Amino acid sequence: MAAPLNLTVQLTEQQLSFRWEALEEEQLNGVLWGYRVQWELGGKSQELQFRENKANLSSEGQFFNASFRVSACTAVGCGPWSPPVMVLPAQAPRPRAQRGHGWVALLVAVLTAVMLGLLIAMLIRRREKETQFGAVFDDVSHRAEPTVSFTAARSFNRQGPEITESTLDCLGISDELKTKLEDVLIAQRLLTLGHMLGKGEFGSVREAHMKMEDGSVQKVAVKVLKSDISSSCDVEQCLREAAYMKEFHHPNVIQLIGVSLQRRPQQRLPVPMVILPFMKHGDLHTFLLMSRMGGQPFALSLQTLVQFMLDIARGMEYLSSKNFIHRDLAARNCMLNEDMTVCVADFGLSKKIYSGDYYRQGSASKLPVKWIALESLADNIYTTQSDVWAFGVTMWEIMTRGQTPYPGVENSEIYEYLIKGGRLKQPPGCLDDIYNIMYSCWSPNPKGRPAFQQLIEQLEGVGAGLPLGRGEEELLYVNLAEGGEQEGQAGAAPWQRGEEDWPLMPAGAAGATGGDYRYIIGPRNTTEDYSRVGPSGPPPQQEEEEEDAVVDV
Repeated sequence: MAAPLNLTVQLTEQQLSFRWEALEEEQLNGVLWGYRVQWELGGKSQELQFRENKANLSSEGQFFNASFRVSACTAVGCGPWSPPVMVLPAQAPRPRAQRGHGWVALLVAVLTAVMLGLLIAMLIRRREKETQFGAVFDDVSHRAEPTVSFTAARSFNRQGPEITESTLDCLGISDELKTKLEDVLIAQRLLTLGHMLGKGEFGSVREAHMKMEDGSVQKVAVKVLKSDISSSCDVEQCLREAAYMKEFHHPNVIQLIGVSLQRRPQQRLPVPMVILPFMKHGDLHTFLLMSRMGGQPFALSLQTLVQFMLDIARGMEYLSSKNFIHRDLAARNCMLNEDMTVCVADFGLSKKIYSGDYYRQGSASKLPVKWIALESLADNIYTTQSDVWAFGVTMWEIMTRGQTPYPGVENSEIYEYLIKGGRLKQPPGCLDDIYNIMYSCWSPNPKGRPAFQQLIEQLEGVGAGLPLGRGEEELLYVNLAEGGEQEGQAGAAPWQRGEEDWPLMPAGAAGATGGDYRYIIGPRNTTEDYSRVGPSGPPPQQEEEEEDAVVDV
């Protein structure tokens, strides 16, 4: 394989552009995958990959005295490096004579005065904008929160095309992905970030306010990629997730509002921020957990639980019809909307099926072992049928009100447990019909599992056969605080009693609370605090039931 030749460099104040001659087919050892660009500066080397025979990097003077070289890459590997090219700062010519000092001083004075005037004008203008924006927020904070209806793929005063194009080029983003993102890129200046709602391996979720085209301000949730990203591949993964979500239009699948690229000082790569609708009741797992372990437990009828399952099944059926594999379906990745509708969310692990009907995990990554299908654990193969397996585990989470699957079984023991025929046990109070549905999702043969459309029909049949009255299990969640509840509301959930600010926090738990959105971080201990039921503790006949409700998470 030959090395690329004729590497040329053009350096400006904002950008470093360089090109090289593309290799012919007879010069390659296989099909060309792209080019690897490496540069050394101060004894340290960095490299990026580009698909074409050109590259653009954000400069800002950081590439002076850097040495660049390029190599071509195919399926076999990467070829030899090109001859290195050194980037040197331009040298200003020395003055030939020491004259005209008076004119030079006058010119410097005029330029200084002009620059000071422009700076003062910019500061005044910026102050006016901040005052207007603050007035809008002050107005919002003193009135009832409006009901927001979001439409995906809508433009909100997008960033300037020249800024976005330059940023995406520096990241090596493909033209196909840039086309998908051009209608959803939102300027960072339109967002005001608030407190953190939750965080995970991929990043964090923050409450935010976004200024709309008509001047109004709406509350949103912003998913921020971790700031310690080390390569453009991490940024591209988040942007690709946003492009996937742009195509979703279903009431049980969370819709994308937009994506913004946040630039930070002393950081070469921008941080992607995915903007999503604000879900008032948070994630389903926390909601289920708080129904049992919160400071104010509340009842969830069997009809409500089955409706949760139906919402998830309908969302997953829609995704499978779009040839998408979720790969991380769980109660923690399902969100509850204002009207208690469940939306499937978090596609950080999802992949589109471009060819065939499966996706093979090729790189090492942390995967949710207790939700992964048997064949996925064995061969790293993911299909829609493996999503069906995860749906069965999610059904079990719902019926147990947020318990951790396979209690007592370590992650390292899951595969051996499943290969020997072990499965999740039928939860107490779970109807045989419901358990049979979730058990069918765990067939060792992927083709023996039901499709999501079939699961929808089965759950609809179960829901139609349920009585309209309250089940006995609801009596376990009656709030027995001193003074009791009003007649007819003892087992009702806080949102059913009209409470706008109800505590979603278990006794002894550490959590983040703000507004109407709560995220549980984890209990500090596994003993229930019975102080809320009176000094004598719970009645003897209820003590065993209360202890069963405690889960070690």
